Amino acid sequence: MANLTIAVPDEVLKQARQRAVGQGTSVNAVLRNYLGQYAGVELKLVRAAEQVLAISDKTHSARGRKRWTRDDLYQR
Repeated sequence: MANLTIAVPDEVLKQARQRAVGQGTSVNAVLRNYLGQYAGVELKLVRAAEQVLAISDKTHSARGRKRWTRDDLYQR
């Protein structure tokens, strides 16, 4: 993970810290989440999940009639 240094007015940082504490988080976590959204990371994850679901909808595999027991699956 890379480190990032930014310059913000002291009062802005003070208020941001107070708000973050009120939300049970940190300014660092808020900025990391925002940058992730800004960069589209979250959107990429959502699209990937949608693709997996679409592929699974197209498959025609089934479990079949066999009912597996725990002992069948965990042969010792």
